[in-house]
Amino acid sequence: MILKSVIAVMALGTLSWIGLVGASPASESQGTVTLTGSFDVVPSGRIGTNIGDEAPNIVMNNPKGKEMSLSDLRGSIVLIDFWASWCGPCRRENVNVVKAYDKYKKAKFKNADGFEIFSVSLDSKISSWESAIKKDGLNWDYHVSDLKKWQNEAAAMYGVSSIPMSFLIDENGIVVAKDLRGFELHRNIDQHVKSLK
Repeated sequence: MILKSVIAVMALGTLSWIGLVGASPASESQGTVTLTGSFDVVPSGRIGTNIGDEAPNIVMNNPKGKEMSLSDLRGSIVLIDFWASWCGPCRRENVNVVKAYDKYKKAKFKNADGFEIFSVSLDSKISSWESAIKKDGLNWDYHVSDLKKWQNEAAAMYGVSSIPMSFLIDENGIVVAKDLRGFELHRNIDQHVKSLK
């Protein structure tokens, strides 16, 4: 018992030392630490939407009325994608998001079980939302909305004021990147990939 306590104290001391050595002044003020080497992000220990925060859970219904939860995807790298059928830039970016899904859905990751997309729509009509999912080929399972458009509760929780907006979270639910478009999306996911085969 004493040995376990000593080991725990030593581990916490080591983590604290690593955090103090690797932190930049900007990241310290936000409660996150960015390190070089094999560690990219040290969790801040709080729920939020900054890099290093644990992403807030989202629980909403899919177009068929089935409740879906972001926390169900724990263990996977997840792209949380805020979009809407009526948003032109979102529909154009959907081409890139589909390419990312097709590229990474069967990839082998360093620490994660796989890759998923959790799409949050700011639509107000199910028919428009479903039509856009089909037309754009958004062939993943996790599509949610509360049909409140800009009053969407998840968008408010994540501080989303414009779309498209995305958050990449790791297998532990920690935000590792955000507002990823085009090649930046692929580049950030690549950091977690062991093999694309």
